[in-house]
Amino acid sequence: MPPGARSASLTGHNHCAGVLVDTQGLLLHALVHSADIQDRDGGVLVMATLFGLHPFLLKLYADGGYQGPIFQSAVCKILRQIDVEIVKRSDKANGFAVLPKRWIVERTIAWLNRCRRLAKDWECLNRKALAFLRLASIRLMLRKLCQKTA
Repeated sequence: MPPGARSASLTGHNHCAGVLVDTQGLLLHALVHSADIQDRDGGVLVMATLFGLHPFLLKLYADGGYQGPIFQSAVCKILRQIDVEIVKRSDKANGFAVLPKRWIVERTIAWLNRCRRLAKDWECLNRKALAFLRLASIRLMLRKLCQKTA
C-alpha cells in the first residue's frame, strides 16, 4: 500500500504535525514538532523516525511543498527502497481541483480535525499533542472496524 505524506498545521502553541497515512487514510506514523520547521524539513524528520517500522513502504506521494533535491536526497539516504512522487497541481486547473492521491491525506486531516481536542491546540508539550493525535487516529480506526457492512 503506497502511503501519502503531508504536514498538517496545528494552531495555538506553535506545533506542527507531519503525518504519514496509507491509501485508506489511516495513520501509519506521525511526528509533532515546532512550527518553525518548514514542511519539507519536517517531512525528512518523519521519514527519519520511520526506521524499520514499515519495511513494506515502496512509494511515497507528497505535495509540492516537498519538491526539490533536499527532500528527495534525504529520503533516499534514510529509506533507499522508497520512490518519491510529487503530486503537482495542474496549470490548467481553475479554482479548486481534487488532486489524485493528495486528497487521501487531506481527508485524514479533516477527519482528525473533527476531534474536539485537536480542533484547538490546547497542548503545551509536543508529546501530549502527539498522544492526542494518536488517540484520535485510534478512534477513527475503531469506527472503521466496527462499521456494519450491508
